[in-house]
Amino acid sequence: MSAVELFGTAFQNPVLLAAGTAGFGRELDHVIDLDRLGGIITKAVTPEPRQGHPALRVAEFRGGMLNAVGLANPGVERVAEHELPWLSQRLRRARIIVNVAGATVADYVHVIERLTPFEAIAAFEINASCPNTTAGGLEFGAEPGGLAELIRACRRAASRPLAVKLSPVLPDIAAMARVARDEGADAVSLVNTMPGLLDKRLGNGSGGLSGPALLPIGVLATRRVRERVGMPVIGVGGVRNAADAREYLAAGASLVAIGTAALADPRVPERIAHELIRG
Repeated sequence: MSAVELFGTAFQNPVLLAAGTAGFGRELDHVIDLDRLGGIITKAVTPEPRQGHPALRVAEFRGGMLNAVGLANPGVERVAEHELPWLSQRLRRARIIVNVAGATVADYVHVIERLTPFEAIAAFEINASCPNTTAGGLEFGAEPGGLAELIRACRRAASRPLAVKLSPVLPDIAAMARVARDEGADAVSLVNTMPGLLDKRLGNGSGGLSGPALLPIGVLATRRVRERVGMPVIGVGGVRNAADAREYLAAGASLVAIGTAALADPRVPERIAHELIRG
């Protein structure tokens, strides 16, 4: 498989590490060769440091995993001063995409403006599944007006391409992808986790479902957006092996991000990249 052109740059292969599952790369640096991947999507970055939700934060079940990490991260200043300088020096071929989150539109804009000076950033991934505190807790991506406002503001602030990560529970995910495109988004990431609950498994109560059960949902979302909107897609959700990755690619995804499977076996992304390259 040849290099993939997206965001005005070349990804040496279509395999990314999904946001929230590999931190900022340090934890995996001596486990796999990060530079053999297409790229890494960083952990979500917010303006302020976040401790996240109380333990337990992760619960496995037969169909995958529930997580309620709560966007724990060191905050944009620490990321700008320590994490991104390390990652940009560490990687020579793999691309960097920064996941951005917040409670208000201004939060997203602040993170983008603070991190824009890093030339190594290929794109920003906008987490549109965060609760919008100015709209009573409704997720940014839950209705067209809120999503349009968020992406419009991010587009004004960003000199880099934007990918928008959408929830799989949207009643018409293609319509919301079109809203994002019309406000200046360059791609969408499909899909984020699904809300789920298992009694007394998580400290926060409910959490986000990821893992194998998400695969056909993400593939369907990818197909619908490619057919109805035509914009580029980063496929994410449920990928455990090269065959799963090919499902997303066959549905029209340009890149494929791997998350939960890499938590169980950190070498999975590198193996998948190798198999895809071999064809």
